[in-house]
Amino acid sequence: MNSATSIVSLPEECVSAILSRTSPQDACRFSMVSHTFVSVANSDLVWKNFLPSDYEDILSRTVNQFALKFISSCKQLFRFLCRPVLLDGGNKSFKLEKCSGKICYMLSATELSIAWSIDPMFWSWKPIPESRFSLVAELRTVNWLEIEGKMRTSVLTPNTSYGAYLVMKVSDRAYGLDSAPSEVSITKGKIVKRGRAYLCNKDENKCNMETLFYGNRRNRMVQEQEDGENVGVPCEREDGWMEIEIGEFFSGEDDEEIQMSVAEVGHQLKGGLVLEGIEVRPKHT
Repeated sequence: MNSATSIVSLPEECVSAILSRTSPQDACRFSMVSHTFVSVANSDLVWKNFLPSDYEDILSRTVNQFALKFISSCKQLFRFLCRPVLLDGGNKSFKLEKCSGKICYMLSATELSIAWSIDPMFWSWKPIPESRFSLVAELRTVNWLEIEGKMRTSVLTPNTSYGAYLVMKVSDRAYGLDSAPSEVSITKGKIVKRGRAYLCNKDENKCNMETLFYGNRRNRMVQEQEDGENVGVPCEREDGWMEIEIGEFFSGEDDEEIQMSVAEVGHQLKGGLVLEGIEVRPKHT
């Protein structure tokens, strides 16, 4: 009688080749199946395949070169890269998703094009303890808000659906940010996806005061503008910041430029937005 060949009887090289075509999560689960598989599942042959193809270039750009001296295996390196790692003088942040190994990037505020940002009357640049970057941008006052970030799809995981998010906070002295939704857009080649989102959650007390003074006229105008479309609002992140979805795109296989923008040009004075940057990460349904 012919017995079915089990995976236990396969050479370690075959098992490693099989595991390297799964995911980091699957490799960790496999190592718990049997003590026989622990060394195979933890081997460099497996975990090197979960690292980006250009991981050596990424490591050469990290700010914390000292930490790399204590990494002795590809699995340790993968775990190191699953935490935000500062690159390019601390102006960008890189991270791998723990379960999938897919690439996430964040562009700091200093990497973005921000209208009037060099004028201290409109924007101030300062360090704050809760930011991963050395500087954030805080909006003092402006009536024309325009923020844009750019990156190449070649630095991301190919053939992956990505979302872009404005990472921000709102200071106690904020005003004008909820007067009207901002225009958000993603441009990839000739494809442009547009939407709208508020820069902060609407203050109910303020809405009640406006209703008291202006009746329901302003509310009707805003509602008419929003009818028929999904207007985004900020959501809280695990790191304590807030984020607004700018849009989504598919990375594909070709190297293309991605333009991500947020603009509010209604000439309403606004202030109190604290900007950390724009994050690009895989989307999950």
